[in-house]
Amino acid sequence: MNLSFFDQFTSPCLLGIPLILVAMLFPALLFPSPGNRWVNNRLSTLQSWSIDLITKQLMIPLNKSGHKWAMILTSLMLLLLSINLLGLLPYTFTPTTQLSMNMALAFPLWLATLLTGLRNQPSASLGHLLPEGTPTPLIPALILIETISLLIRPLALGVRLTANLTAGHLLIQLISTATTALLSIMPTISAITSIILLLLTVLEVAVAMIQAYVFVLLLSLYLQENI
Repeated sequence: MNLSFFDQFTSPCLLGIPLILVAMLFPALLFPSPGNRWVNNRLSTLQSWSIDLITKQLMIPLNKSGHKWAMILTSLMLLLLSINLLGLLPYTFTPTTQLSMNMALAFPLWLATLLTGLRNQPSASLGHLLPEGTPTPLIPALILIETISLLIRPLALGVRLTANLTAGHLLIQLISTATTALLSIMPTISAITSIILLLLTVLEVAVAMIQAYVFVLLLSLYLQENI
């Protein structure tokens, strides 16, 4: 029983081929590409409004030189948002519950922000490792602590997203299993747990959106420190 709870986090395979890539690329089909015969409807208008709102929110912490990252950050936000929300549907797989995928997204983007700062303003970027006015005896320790905190950022990004989504999925499965098991024994308790399950599902929808936003927002803040 304990193992079956974690089976949902195993990447599905077809003929020995992992389908995690299909799960990652499928959300792109939900966003139509405009063409010469593009006709606006309510769905496309809502999508355009949402993308504009997301882009504006992500660009608020950045100055003008960081706006060239708008396409990358907005695309990442839409990818994470789509994957997280689609993963809440029954009989689906959520790639963002895999730490390897989240680290593959977090580490290259964090490294790009760091290299951007070292290329454009190396003195200011290295200056973050040593706060101004630090006493001389504390300089080696503070440099070591700030370096560790800098290097741990991508790990924190990946672990935060993985842990929040994994915990939510496990709670949903545990409560749904309890609801099914209590249905024939104690219908009243089963009805109460089903209400709790409904509320938890609504909460997980909010968590899925918030975690996607927090992931990209922290990247934009890291970028702002280096431009």
